[in-house]
Amino acid sequence: MAGLDIAGYARSRSTVLPESRRGASRMSPYIRHGLLSLREVWDRVEDAAGRDRSRYRDELMWQEYARHLYARVGTDLGQSLTREQPFASGGDVRADDPWPTEMNCMSSVTTELHDDGWLVNQTRMWLASQWAVRAGATWRDGEDEMFAHLLDGSRAANRLGWQWTVGTGSGKVYGFSRWQVEKRAPALCRGCALASACPIQDWPSAELGPSVDGPDLTTADIPAGPAEASGSAAEQVWLTAESLGTSDPALSADESRPAVFVFDEPLLRRLSLSGKRLVFLAETLGELGAIRDLEVRRGVVSEELAGRSLAATYAPVPGWARIARTLEPVEVHPWPWLVRPGRSSVRSFSAWRRGHSDPLPSTA
Repeated sequence: MAGLDIAGYARSRSTVLPESRRGASRMSPYIRHGLLSLREVWDRVEDAAGRDRSRYRDELMWQEYARHLYARVGTDLGQSLTREQPFASGGDVRADDPWPTEMNCMSSVTTELHDDGWLVNQTRMWLASQWAVRAGATWRDGEDEMFAHLLDGSRAANRLGWQWTVGTGSGKVYGFSRWQVEKRAPALCRGCALASACPIQDWPSAELGPSVDGPDLTTADIPAGPAEASGSAAEQVWLTAESLGTSDPALSADESRPAVFVFDEPLLRRLSLSGKRLVFLAETLGELGAIRDLEVRRGVVSEELAGRSLAATYAPVPGWARIARTLEPVEVHPWPWLVRPGRSSVRSFSAWRRGHSDPLPSTA
């Protein structure tokens, strides 16, 4: 956070190469796991230049919108929201190899995904469009593959990003082509063996798919959790992967209270996350354990924590609600929303954004 500088962000956030000119802040892994709240980052850029601050805060609001949408539809975010996936035809179809390594742009970006576990937003869109729109592979499989490697991987933001890009949750398809690569990373085209026979020279042929009867995205209540802490005198704090920072509301409510985190073994077995993600979580827990009394376990969460007197911070994800019903925490703290959900539509970000004014100034 101390090194966060968004000078030039509006101009360079989509730059891919050279890396030294990238404007992306790389704060997303810390935001995703609650090491930093959206509010903390929002306040941090208060003194930035107007256009940079506005553009950056719009991205923070996009993250908040993703959480509102996920809180509303839950696991249905894994289904096409408004339209079926568009499928390319003719020469575009290559579902057996959706990220061809002979394409320098694909080889470079997938290497960065696998090695670093982080990508700028522009290249995330390249991968999603190449996988689903051009190659015709199922978008859910591509989202799973990206999710497994991203340090900031969240079902809310990652699934929303894929649905927006491939057109299953938006009104248009993002057409990945050579034009984007030459604009954002021209060195990739210059060094590509397919430079004179580029398979993405022109726009993809796919158009919007047919409408689907997806989840209700119109105006309705969005689950938000408690507005104030309820209960008291819990003996331990149950930490989740959604909120691992020292400012976690349940953790910060009593600095002397020990905490416990459980690696959810059945969930991890199903997700097959990359080693990078697990190391990131382990290092985060190690740093926390150096300053707080922390117990780390592995197994079935409800079994590992059965019978304990627990305080917890509400999390707007389906898994938290499911496990909390079994554990029955005696003390529940509110989630640190940037904009507390109410009754609204989640059909589109632009409409949602117009309906939500910027957060009130922090009272911290």
